[in-house]
Amino acid sequence: MVIRMRHTKSHTANRRSHHALATPSHVTDQKTGSTHLRHRIDMKTGMYKGRKVIDIVAKVAKKQSA
Repeated sequence: MVIRMRHTKSHTANRRSHHALATPSHVTDQKTGSTHLRHRIDMKTGMYKGRKVIDIVAKVAKKQSA
């Protein structure tokens, strides 16, 4: 036999208060003005933390040739 504890409405509401979804925060690039998610590469420029990580032009050309 399993004895279950009673769930009050206030306890359930306190637990569910952490279930809210937060909107993702966007960052605006200072040089180009484009927006992207934080800690992610800007896919328009290929830049991350001020340095070139991906050559976007070469990536698009490679995709079109395949």
